[in-house]
Amino acid sequence: MHEAVALPAWVALAYLVSGACFILALRGLSSPVSAQTGNRFGIAGMVLAVVTTLIYHVPFIADQEPVSVAAKWHDVDPVTLAEIGLAIAIGAVIGLVTARRIAMTAMPQLVAAFHSLVGLAAVLVAAAAYLNPEAFGIAVRITPVYGPSIVNILPVSRVEMGLGAAIGAITFSGSVIAFLKLNGNMSGKPILLPGRHVLNLATLAVIIGLVGYFTQDQSPWVFFTAVALSFLIGFLLIVPIGGADMPVVVSMLNSYSGWAAAAMGFTLHNTAMIVTGALVGSSGAILSYIMCRAMNRSFISVIAGGFGGDAVAAGGGAAIDRPWKRGSAEDAAFLMSQAEQVIIVPGYGMAVAQAQHALREMGDLLKKEGVSVKYAIHPVAGRMPGHMNVLLAEANVPYDEVFELEDINSEFARTDVAFVIGANDVTNPAAKTDKSSPIYGMPVLDVEKAKTVLFVKRSMGGVGYAGVDNELFYRDNTMMLLADAKKMVEEIVKALG
Repeated sequence: MHEAVALPAWVALAYLVSGACFILALRGLSSPVSAQTGNRFGIAGMVLAVVTTLIYHVPFIADQEPVSVAAKWHDVDPVTLAEIGLAIAIGAVIGLVTARRIAMTAMPQLVAAFHSLVGLAAVLVAAAAYLNPEAFGIAVRITPVYGPSIVNILPVSRVEMGLGAAIGAITFSGSVIAFLKLNGNMSGKPILLPGRHVLNLATLAVIIGLVGYFTQDQSPWVFFTAVALSFLIGFLLIVPIGGADMPVVVSMLNSYSGWAAAAMGFTLHNTAMIVTGALVGSSGAILSYIMCRAMNRSFISVIAGGFGGDAVAAGGGAAIDRPWKRGSAEDAAFLMSQAEQVIIVPGYGMAVAQAQHALREMGDLLKKEGVSVKYAIHPVAGRMPGHMNVLLAEANVPYDEVFELEDINSEFARTDVAFVIGANDVTNPAAKTDKSSPIYGMPVLDVEKAKTVLFVKRSMGGVGYAGVDNELFYRDNTMMLLADAKKMVEEIVKALG
């Protein structure tokens, strides 16, 4: 086997710089203004980590002794290099083509798909390490007096391997379901299996038990049964969650992929992978917590059954039979052109209709009329964290006009018109008044405090992810604009022009 040796100073330094780049990348991605810089730091860190790993670790495949790197590379198998180069080239082409072709509105499902690949990679690395542990330096060969020699995987490596494979498998199957829901290949409605909570808990308990038992028995059935059950629980955990609850799901799967990568980093003796995985895992977990707070839900309750899933299944969410006012594009154009300030509240309806460009054009026309235009973003608007920010950035909406909930909520009371486009539950006043509502206590945008609310919605029959009607529709200061979001905004633009 390959003895674990101390990393050369240049490798340790390269990994340290790589980790620093990833930290700077996360810091940059915290704001749309610095997001491009953050991406560049992330790219630089990943390139440095990959190149360093290839230069230092690949020769171990062909060389048995801890000699100099130059000596290792002198005798490295050309076939091995060709295989690695081919794999990198294929992955790079797929990534480049996908990134160039994907629409910004499809970014949530792209992220889910990438998470699935990270999870699958962790499973494959764990399987490779299990099948050939000596090549990874995680086993000792015991040669008894009588009988064949035995390769014994180190107990600590079994823990790393088992956890990495299990978390990776959950990430893969869960991300595949999330992708199918987001992409429309699978119904976005919660699929509530009978006895799902008991089934989920029992499956998780068996997985944990098998990972623990794996430290005592390295038999194939223990390892591969744990992996198979992990694939299953990933499916079972995500299926009951509605398609509109994907902000928490995407950030949760992001966290899972990070922890899986970190576990595999220990197996591969790769400190850069450990640091990167820990950064992704912890940041994803923090983001999941923030998302759950924004919905006034516990993380466990969302993952266990889906936000509002039971209410939807029980037939909740029927529209309230109350009088409401309907307006036209001309009405909306007149009201907004006469206003001093308009706050636009985008939601998933804007993303589905791909109305962000028309919305930016409408905002530009209003600003030419001397109207102050701002955009209010709720933390869980859309299908993933930052979904609305990404779409508005794609439409070249100025960063200084986009505000988060806590920064703009106090301004609605001083606003003439709140223009809501496809944002349902995040604007529902029932969250502050109706204790029986499933969204009670959830922080919402105070759009009802504006002098006039213009609400763009396809029809009065639909409800949001919580499965409840929005009482804002029936307020005296609300005017409903029923139409496809993009078509309605384009008509308003024509009226303004």
